[in-house]
Amino acid sequence: MQTVIGLLASCGLRVGEALRLDRGDVDWSDGVVIVRESKFNKSREIPLAPSSVAALRVYAEVRDGNVPEPGSPAFFISGRGTPVIYGVFGDIFRRLLAASRVGEDSPVRPRVHDLRHSFAVHTLVRWYRAGEDVGALLPRLSTYMGHIEVRYTYWYLSAAPELLALAADRLERGER
Repeated sequence: MQTVIGLLASCGLRVGEALRLDRGDVDWSDGVVIVRESKFNKSREIPLAPSSVAALRVYAEVRDGNVPEPGSPAFFISGRGTPVIYGVFGDIFRRLLAASRVGEDSPVRPRVHDLRHSFAVHTLVRWYRAGEDVGALLPRLSTYMGHIEVRYTYWYLSAAPELLALAADRLERGER
């Protein structure tokens, strides 16, 4: 579960996309994950940070050591060698939140989908801080996240105080 959650947080994948990955969908030499026929039957390649590739490699080695003959080509498998299913993953995620007390005092309980939102916001914050042309880069983020139009990415960017402050600062300075 640690590796799935890390992949979601570092890459902004949808939960179903991560859980549907097969072993052949990880290109170790190029450091890319191939998301096949996701939402709207679109496929895309997701470049990974070296730390993400390393984490996936460690998981794969442990997985293969524990289940040398899995009953599925799925990348993420259960201890029985079957694919991890969404409902089970969701239950475990909620139990991990409860056990770690993450969000316990929040009026809104954290959801696994919030990792995707956080990925989008952190990406834009990083671009703003680096002085990048965020408007020009936003279509790249949309493509990376598997959105068919940039407007679908805007939803992830609302109500993020740090992001709004950085954007307002740029506007005040007359920058894009």
